[in-house]
Amino acid sequence: QVQLVESGGGLVQAGGSLRLSCAASGRIFSNYGMGWFRQAPGKEREIVAAINWSGRSTYYTDSVKGRFTISRDNAKNTVYLQMNTLKPEDTAVYYCAQRSRSAYSSSLNDYDYWGQGTQVTVSS
Repeated sequence: QVQLVESGGGLVQAGGSLRLSCAASGRIFSNYGMGWFRQAPGKEREIVAAINWSGRSTYYTDSVKGRFTISRDNAKNTVYLQMNTLKPEDTAVYYCAQRSRSAYSSSLNDYDYWGQGTQVTVSS
């Protein structure tokens, strides 16, 4: 049974930084692509960043390019999202997700397992 557990969310002022972590268990972590998504109140869940099995290929949605960095440590079964220069519009519940393929995907529908989410609130 695959489990994904996010941590690292919280309240931060605009311009600040947070690092989200997602610990995975239940199957061989290094085989699968991972993604970070977010959902703000009243909005649909959207892709933030994604990474392939090895960590050598990544994807970022335009609004976070240059500010966020996705990475993974396959030895620790963990994927990270380093978020810098945070803006109030980054406020959302952030979810990590795992595919059943090695490549990443920017499509929500390509992910099979989801964490419970962690709240990120950026004050102005």
